[in-house]
Amino acid sequence: MDSVKTTVWLVPAVVVVTAGVFYLYGLILRLLNKTTLRNKVVLITDSASALGKECAKVFHKGGARLILCGKNWEKLEALAEQLANESDPTLTFPPKLVELDFSDMKLMPEVVSDVLDCYGCLDVLIFNSSMKVKAPVQTLSLEMDKLVMDANYFGPITLVKGVLPSMITRRSGHIILVNSIQGKLAVPFRTTYAASKHAVQAFFDCLRAEVQEYGISVSTLSHTFIKAAPSGKQTPTAKSVLSVLTRQKPHGISPEEMAGELLKTLSSKKNEIIMAHSISKAAIYARSFFPNFFFAVIAAGVRSAAAVEHVQ
Repeated sequence: MDSVKTTVWLVPAVVVVTAGVFYLYGLILRLLNKTTLRNKVVLITDSASALGKECAKVFHKGGARLILCGKNWEKLEALAEQLANESDPTLTFPPKLVELDFSDMKLMPEVVSDVLDCYGCLDVLIFNSSMKVKAPVQTLSLEMDKLVMDANYFGPITLVKGVLPSMITRRSGHIILVNSIQGKLAVPFRTTYAASKHAVQAFFDCLRAEVQEYGISVSTLSHTFIKAAPSGKQTPTAKSVLSVLTRQKPHGISPEEMAGELLKTLSSKKNEIIMAHSISKAAIYARSFFPNFFFAVIAAGVRSAAAVEHVQ
């Protein structure tokens, strides 16, 4: 009888202690994250996007000195006003705004100057912007190819090169690339987009090795798709391998999840993070270890998708 009573009391006690340990662990992580962000100068590109807004909210509350960048000045002002209204002005800093359009390369020297003029330095640089295009290769013009490469590759690397000397001088800094998983997988009908994502992935992988001696960290975070707000409209899709690899739901990543992972990355300084469902991760390994099989499956997926479209 005594052993039964002991067991009855022991189980809840273990549950309570375990819950307490997890609570303390979470509390310590939150405190460390706040310490990581406090007074840091953080630049976020495409700040008015779903992920950009979420990052801005999290980092602003953490006490970061934000530089919000984007193409639409009105949206940037609205975001800055929202952040100011939702925070304690004694614990946060008013964000600085910089108009930034990676597709307009002529303005990049001016943008770099504006960024450095905000605080004189940069601690964290988060690349969040991206231009997407999906079409058969023969329908894409060279002008479109150049536009996508400017937005997804030449623009970001120009900004990196502009602020890198300051980071090297201070021997500190963290550069984070939020990249599509198509920087690791080439999916049909996304030739230009996948090419730009492969190029920027390779650049940051090389950059990581080059700047490590200066105390600068470079992280890449590859995702499948960032979930948008539900539209209530269902779009029929072909039941093919391609649709499984590229479909938006239910395998998308929420902006909240992404912002949380970026926050953890600032503390851990992890080199590479892949936020994707198991099928996409398996495809990455298949592409590396069984390339012929991978290519055959992808080609079959194209034929399957074409057949379904013809029937519809």
